[in-house]
Amino acid sequence: MNGTALSLVLVAAFVHAGWNFAAKRVPDGGSAFAFLYYTVGAVVCVPVCAVSLLIDPVRPQWTWLLAAVLTAVFHVLYSVVLQRGYQVGDLSVVYPLARGSGPLISVCVAVLFLGERPGLAGLAGAVLVVGGVLVISSGKGSQDRAARRAGVVWGLLTGATIAAYTIWDDHSVNALAVPPLVYFTLGTVLQSAFLAPAARRRGDVAEIWRGHWREVVIVGIFSPVAYLLVLYAMRMAPVSLVAPAREVSIVLGGLAAWKLLGEANPGRRIAGSLVVLAGIAAIAAS
Repeated sequence: MNGTALSLVLVAAFVHAGWNFAAKRVPDGGSAFAFLYYTVGAVVCVPVCAVSLLIDPVRPQWTWLLAAVLTAVFHVLYSVVLQRGYQVGDLSVVYPLARGSGPLISVCVAVLFLGERPGLAGLAGAVLVVGGVLVISSGKGSQDRAARRAGVVWGLLTGATIAAYTIWDDHSVNALAVPPLVYFTLGTVLQSAFLAPAARRRGDVAEIWRGHWREVVIVGIFSPVAYLLVLYAMRMAPVSLVAPAREVSIVLGGLAAWKLLGEANPGRRIAGSLVVLAGIAAIAAS
């Protein structure tokens, strides 16, 4: 894998883990919290994007807007499906299946339908990363069979939405040649607009802002940085390698949850982290 692309993905993983750690400090933020941090992201990105369009000689295309609409739809759908999964299933089932199956589906689609050939080392690395993520995120949940079955279904559906926006993002910044900054900015503005009705229905937007404005700002800034780094990496390396490599953020988040939040099962987290690191090494060598 291209060294620069891998570096971008790894930096993105650190930033991604950082904003997720901040987001964990907002209890029951839901659509209102998402609306606020998407809005902050839009406010930050719009002027930067406007300046880049003035400097860049490339003329805007209508396909850019179409690409942004679809990624916004996929991301909002991801949020809805994930929240539904958390309502009816165990976190310990939904989360690992979502984060593990998403990049695995992306790799399969890229190899089978997009003609990518990451090589044996790259494929082995992708499998190791996904396996390590599942080890880190797994744990004992409810013994209720119905809840576990619902968690499996919704976890896999969430993984499918992750794969959908990952593959579409790769297509947009490469085949459609949408500049990553423009693509992300348009998508963020649209996601904020799409979530506004749900946030207003909750009626606690002002309350969440007053109580958690620092977390809103952190997520609103760090999330765009992490995602833009991944989009630029997709321009340098195949999505079949970028998608699993970005999941190293789960390692960082899992270790932070153990060391800083006192969550249990440090042995499982360390073992899974070593598996992920082995996968990253294989991807880097591919």
